[in-house]
Amino acid sequence: MNNREKIARRAEKEIENGFYVNLGIGMPTMVANYISENKSVVLQSENGLLGIGPYPKETEVDPDLINAGKETVTAIKGASYFDSAESFAMIRGGHVDIAILGGMEVSENGDLANWMIPGKMIKGMGGAMDLVHGAKKIIVIMEHVNKSGQSKILKNCSLPLTGKGVVHRIITDRAVLDVTEQGLKLAEVAAGYTVEDIQECTDPDLIIDENVKTDAY
Repeated sequence: MNNREKIARRAEKEIENGFYVNLGIGMPTMVANYISENKSVVLQSENGLLGIGPYPKETEVDPDLINAGKETVTAIKGASYFDSAESFAMIRGGHVDIAILGGMEVSENGDLANWMIPGKMIKGMGGAMDLVHGAKKIIVIMEHVNKSGQSKILKNCSLPLTGKGVVHRIITDRAVLDVTEQGLKLAEVAAGYTVEDIQECTDPDLIIDENVKTDAY
């Protein structure tokens, strides 16, 4: 498995049977491919689709059926279509159980930066600003360090924020961390890493107790 697949498979475990789920643009959309057949889950998209299925096979591609990231998708039996106003009413009304979003930076108190790199042309924040406040639980998935080997989990974010204090759990290729009132708590360590490795590649001091799961995924 590459890192992105490893992260997406671990993120799927956060989704419970019966949940309504929004998957953010990029890596989070991969989670749809790994949802267990034993779970009844409905995926919601900001552009107006309730009931997204896995990525289509080449013979299943419908160019008119896309997600919020303009990727072609499939629709499960019973899926429904509606305008974006209805979609955001669902999000803002607290009807989404969990949102799994990508991240560029997350701070120790749960601030999220995931929409803008200064100096680069962008279209805007999109639905992330609504999701981080409307969904009941926010999971951020990303690689633990950037291409320069610097931690993406910081004491304070340096990039423009999507939301302040909105993240509940961070899942990376190396660890799972929970945002608590006391600080960042290490919950799981991925195979191939130690607790000491995770602290070394994470800027904030971590809360580490005897219940940390090692070789967890």
